[in-house]
Parts: sequence; C-alpha cells; structure tokens
Amino acid sequence: MKLNELLGTEFPFIQGGMANIATGAFAAAVSNAGALGLIGAGGMAPESFREHIHQCRSLTDKPFGVNIMLMHPKADELAKIAAEERVAVITTGAGSPGPYVSMWKESGAKVFPVVSAVSLAKMMAKAGVDGVIAEGTESGGHVGETTTMALVPQVCDAVDIPVIAAGGIADGRQLLAAYALGACGAQLGTCLLVSEECPIHENYKQALLQAKDRSTVVTGRSVGAPVRVIKNQMTKDYLAHEKAGADKMELEQFTLGSLRRAVFDGDTRTGSLMAGQVAGMLHQIRPLRAIFEELQAQAVQRLEALKAE
Repeated sequence: MKLNELLGTEFPFIQGGMANIATGAFAAAVSNAGALGLIGAGGMAPESFREHIHQCRSLTDKPFGVNIMLMHPKADELAKIAAEERVAVITTGAGSPGPYVSMWKESGAKVFPVVSAVSLAKMMAKAGVDGVIAEGTESGGHVGETTTMALVPQVCDAVDIPVIAAGGIADGRQLLAAYALGACGAQLGTCLLVSEECPIHENYKQALLQAKDRSTVVTGRSVGAPVRVIKNQMTKDYLAHEKAGADKMELEQFTLGSLRRAVFDGDTRTGSLMAGQVAGMLHQIRPLRAIFEELQAQAVQRLEALKAE
C-alpha cells in the first residue's frame, strides 16, 4: 500500500516537522497541495502548539499531522494535546514514543516515529506504531549515522509495518529509488524550504539556491548532537572549537537561538541554516503543488525509461 492510500492524501509524501518552520499555516498549505502537512512542535510552547493545530484546522479540510521532538522539556504536555485534539497523524523524533503510543492510538491517530537505526525500528514495531520513517544522514537538521540507501532496505527487511524513506529526496529519481528500496512513500524537508509557501526568510531560501553538492556540514558529532547545516561563519567557528575539544555547553553558545535567527531574521552568517545534502539540487522557488507534481511525474518517467532500456 502506498503512503497516500494509508493517509488519505493525493501524493505519497509527508512534510518534515521542521522546528520554527512547520507552522500551522505551512502544514495547511502542504495538505492543501496534496501531501500531508505537519506542525513541528520543536520550537513551540504547549499553548502555542494547540493554537497552531487550531489554525491548521481552520485553513484546510485535508488530513494533517504533528511532529513531536521527544527531547522537548514539555513533551508530556505536547503528547496529551495531540491526543486531545485528535490529530490524524503523529510523527516523533529524538527518542522513543513508547509511553504515548496507546494514548495516541486511542485518540484515533496514526503514529510514525522517525528512526535512524534498525534496532529502533524493531522496538517501534513492537510498540504498535503504524509505520516508521527511516531517515538517513543525508537529511537536514538532527541526523543519524547511516545513509538512506543503506538504512531503508535494512529497516524494510527488519519490520513488517510500512516504511517511509527520508533524507536525500528532492527529485523523482530519488523517489523512485526509495520505492525500489522498499519504502511506501517519502518524507520531504529540504526541497520544501524553497517553496513559495515556506515561511523562512528570503535570505535562507537564497542560501539554499546557491548551495552546491558539498555545501552542508554536520556539527556536534563529538558531543552526541549531530546537526546538518549549510556551511557559514557559525559552522566554521563551531567546528574549530569542536576540534579543539570544547564541551557541549561551550558549543551551545554558537547555536543558541541560531535557527530562529536564520528562519526569522535571515541571518546567513551566524544563523543555523538547516538543510540536507540535496540542497545542491534546488534551483528555483516554486509552489508546493508544482514540487509534488514534478516529483511524481519524474519518478514515473524514470521508471518507464528503465523499462525501455
């Protein structure tokens, strides 16, 4: 079963739950364009989270979901709100949602944790989730160690629930590859940052359009907090101090408020421009609908071309 059939959407795509970017309005725009929009609770207080859910519901009659980062200090409260609001889909990151799964399922939600390893995928399957999002290290933001190409098929072999591929998907060739690896659909993040509807600052979008294949770097590996971002002065300073042995508290001084500076102020020098390795494939700002249609069409065209060879 393809992801769109599972979710009741037109396209088999989930929008990533990007903190400070995945607002209620953006999630509604994604859902209205035919995919599954997500509200990212990562940068929200509980009251604000509920407001964004209400806002999204007022802007679309299509299915939408939320993403809860389990390292959030108010994760318990956010989890309860998602259940109270009877959100259709809940995705999670940075931990195991085990304690919340039964509550969410009782509320009628489908639950899809993001996993970066086979062991976590197996644990989630035992917990009774509806599927997992296998995210490779190519993705932007918080990352694991294993590539999408290696992770997705191993997760598909290890569990008998739907697997959604994430990380390194920005065109139809990569979407087709995800299907070939066993995924039922894809979670998209970086390629949606350059959509017309995405609420990030224009400077952030231009930095993405100017990116090349090696424009991203991972900071924080040495302290267990790896994040993939576009190279700039902040990453240069961060990596220099990281190499010199700075501890986690020292390194956090470079990233404190940096995502908000990038998203809202357009600070491309000291802001955290979270983006995946596919940033080098982004060449224009387009409507969400156009991005989804092209992804789908390219996958079909590439499959037909392969059959003809």
